[in-house]
Amino acid sequence: MPVSRKKEPLRYLPFLIFLFAAVISLIIKWQAGIKIALTFSHYAKEMLIFLPLMFILIGIIDVWVPKEFFQKRFGKNSGPRGIGWMILLATLQMGPLYAAFPVAQLLSKKGCGNRNIFIYLGAFSTLKLPMLTFEIGFLGLKFSFLRCFFTIPIFIGIGLIMDKLMGPNYSLPEEI
Repeated sequence: MPVSRKKEPLRYLPFLIFLFAAVISLIIKWQAGIKIALTFSHYAKEMLIFLPLMFILIGIIDVWVPKEFFQKRFGKNSGPRGIGWMILLATLQMGPLYAAFPVAQLLSKKGCGNRNIFIYLGAFSTLKLPMLTFEIGFLGLKFSFLRCFFTIPIFIGIGLIMDKLMGPNYSLPEEI
């Protein structure tokens, strides 16, 4: 549901309060506040670098890849093959978890089944190749294999449960 014009400035009130508190923290040299402000600036820079590229990629896919391509391979009736493709897509991507949500929105818009969207989000959060390489380096191949062996059925199960709970006609809203 779109936000009315009268309530639009109120959307930014928590952020403005945060900025005000950060400035006050810098002025009075409150160490906890300074640390919070520095952490915020680090993540803000990361988002400003990463998200524009992600949105460009999503825009290209949205325009160039037809809806039928997604519906056939990842739609409600895609079966185990669609699950495999979702896991592969999520595994090959990089970036922080918040980058998965615009992709999930695109998948929903293009006709991907709800089950596969939840499987994609689960796989993105646990099976990205860059994360797996670090995990293998620090914790070993056996640990990483066992973790993947146990987590894959869990997020597939969550996808199946969410698909049943949401029903066959539910899709994500066009604007989040």
